[in-house]
Amino acid sequence: MTLENEKALAVRIRGLNVRLGGRRVLEGVDLDIGTGELVALIGPNGAGKTTLLRSLLGLIPIESGEMRVLGETDVRRALPRIGYVPQRLALETGLPLSVREFLSLRRTETRNWFWRTNLSLDGQLPPMAHELGVVGLLDRPMARLSGGQLQRVLIAFSLLSHPQLLFLDEPTEGVDAPGERTFYEVIADIHRNHPLTVVLVSHDLSMVHRHASVVVALNGRVCCQGAPDEVIRGEALREAYGLHVTSYHHHHAE
Repeated sequence: MTLENEKALAVRIRGLNVRLGGRRVLEGVDLDIGTGELVALIGPNGAGKTTLLRSLLGLIPIESGEMRVLGETDVRRALPRIGYVPQRLALETGLPLSVREFLSLRRTETRNWFWRTNLSLDGQLPPMAHELGVVGLLDRPMARLSGGQLQRVLIAFSLLSHPQLLFLDEPTEGVDAPGERTFYEVIADIHRNHPLTVVLVSHDLSMVHRHASVVVALNGRVCCQGAPDEVIRGEALREAYGLHVTSYHHHHAE
C-alpha cells in the first residue's frame, strides 16, 4: 500500500488476534476503514464486535497483530481525536447532575471542544448539539433521561472535542423502534454534514442498509466486508451468523 493510500485510512488492521479469559475472541482480523466512511459492524452476540472497538481504543491488550488508528501505531496517541460511546453506561439514579453540568465536565478535560472557549454553556450552541436534540435537555437531571435521550447526550459529550473518528457500540440499546429510526437518521446527518469517520455496532440490518456506506460482518474474524447491498444478503449473513438466513431483524426489549 502506498503512503497516500495509507493516509486515506482512518483504521488499518492486519492479523489481529485477541484472547479474553483464555478464549480467542478475534483471530486473524484484517480490516481497512476509509476516512469519512460510516461503517457498520454486524454479527451475532459474542462475535467480537465490542472487543474490536475496545482493542482499537487500547482498552484491552491484543495478543498479536498490527493496528494503525488515525495514522498512529500507538493507539494511545490517537485517543484525543477519537469519540466513544459504550454499549451501556450505568448511571446512579440519584446522580445530582443536570445535562448541562454533565457536558461541562468535558469542558474541564479539553479546551478544544465544540463550545467556543470564550462562551459559557449559555452561549450559542453549535449545529451538532441542535442536530442531536440535546439543547432542550440541558436543564434536565441526567438520572431522569430516557434511554434515547441519554444516548443523545453521550454522543454530544463524545463530540465535544471535534473527534476525527467516532465509535458507537450499539448506540440504540434501550431505544424503542420509532426512536431508533430517528436516532440513526440523526447519526447519518451528523456524518453527512461533518468531517467524521463513524464506526458503529448494530443489530438492525434495515437501518444499516439504509445509512451505512460500508458493512463489516464479523464472527471472530471478518466474514465479509463491502457495500450494504453486497453484505446484507443470505449468503453473507449465513457465514457471519452461522445460520441459513434470508434476513435478520433486531428484537427490541419490551
